[in-house]
Amino acid sequence: MKVCGQRVSVFKLSLLVFILFIASSCLFIYYLDVQWTTNKMNLNESGKNQAPKNKNRNEKIVLQEPESEYRASSKNPQQMNSNNIVQESVLTKGSKTPEPTQLPVNYDVHIFYYPWYGNPEQDGKYFHWNHPYLPHWDKIEAAKWPSGQHKPPDDIGANFYPQLGPYSSGDPVVVEDHMKQVQLSGAGVLAVSWYPPNDADNEGKNPDKLIPLILDLADKYQLKVAFHIEPFKGRDHQTLKTNIKYIIDTYGKHPGFYRHYDRIKKKHLPVYYMYDSYLVKSSNWAELFTPGGSISIRNTEYDGIFLGLLVERQHKESVASAGFDGYYTYFATDGFTYGSSWKNWREIRKYARGRRLMFVPSVGPGYIDTRVRPWNGKNTRSRQDGRYYKNSLQKALDINPSMISITSFNEWHEGTQIETAVPKATDSFTYIDYGPEGPQCYLNITRQYVSKFISED
Repeated sequence: MKVCGQRVSVFKLSLLVFILFIASSCLFIYYLDVQWTTNKMNLNESGKNQAPKNKNRNEKIVLQEPESEYRASSKNPQQMNSNNIVQESVLTKGSKTPEPTQLPVNYDVHIFYYPWYGNPEQDGKYFHWNHPYLPHWDKIEAAKWPSGQHKPPDDIGANFYPQLGPYSSGDPVVVEDHMKQVQLSGAGVLAVSWYPPNDADNEGKNPDKLIPLILDLADKYQLKVAFHIEPFKGRDHQTLKTNIKYIIDTYGKHPGFYRHYDRIKKKHLPVYYMYDSYLVKSSNWAELFTPGGSISIRNTEYDGIFLGLLVERQHKESVASAGFDGYYTYFATDGFTYGSSWKNWREIRKYARGRRLMFVPSVGPGYIDTRVRPWNGKNTRSRQDGRYYKNSLQKALDINPSMISITSFNEWHEGTQIETAVPKATDSFTYIDYGPEGPQCYLNITRQYVSKFISED
């Protein structure tokens, strides 16, 4: 019995040791799991503001995760809806725009950006906010409408009122807020309105001085900058070549400078939007944009992707013969021009594909410019609480274009902006606002549709 008792004691002891071994093993495995999860979270947190290291970072998606995360989000758009965006944002001191968390953006979606605003605090006087009423070309008709200039800050040349007030485009706080808003929208590239050094539009100031600031802050938010080249004084094929060299030599090495992967040439090239390109003869443009042209930049370090403005039907052929790489439509008014009419986009897309050209339709939230062109009400397009913008975006998605451009982030005079706006009323005028969805309404709508767009070009 004693021997048996010893065996029983040994058995109990062995069983106890075995149980302790199992328990300690489980605890050790749990510890490893906790450590792995913590390290992964720390890694993700530390990478929030780092651009990806992969060689294709100019093609589509930014932020910590590669393209596969964006494609997964695109398959389930509910993961990127506006409610989630607002809930994942936090307010920061001095900013009126919620600080975005780790949000992906799409480099195939470009948004037109205007750095032409100024105010007395930053610039000594107002620029653009005090835009004059433009007279009708018929003197009899012109006499029926207001004249003179707007008087900021309460009276500005726009039908909407910015949440940031009549700001200066040179204010770093404002520009950073804009970059936050663009990232929140999901658009990845700002197509910045540009004039050469010491040149500007009639109402503004030289935008070239602000390009370094815009590039730096765009890069901070993993955004890119392309150039929307305006019809500057003396613009033709020769002066454009000089200015393309200036742009590349001055800004081409900046990490915020945008290059799009050209699948035909199999290289990344800068993108240029050429506003009112039809003002120069196609035969002159061809000297610059065709490989056999007398001053051709093709296959040189100054080569790029040049998009001509398609307004009238005949511009399809003239832009192609000029050697441009594709078309964009700019105007946000459906039916205003051949190019801006949604019903024509499929036809244009087919034409462009047949000639191995890009088609970049321009979508917009609506149009109203009666605070600068009071006689132009016939071209107003109501926002319809966002329905007009959604229809525009869907029409673009339906034809699967090369890229999508948005008119605009902040062209306040024409009421095409998606920048945050707020209700405001004075004794003489009540500004339009974005309705019950609030100041971020059109940023959120943009993200909903951007999440669905994956170009096959």
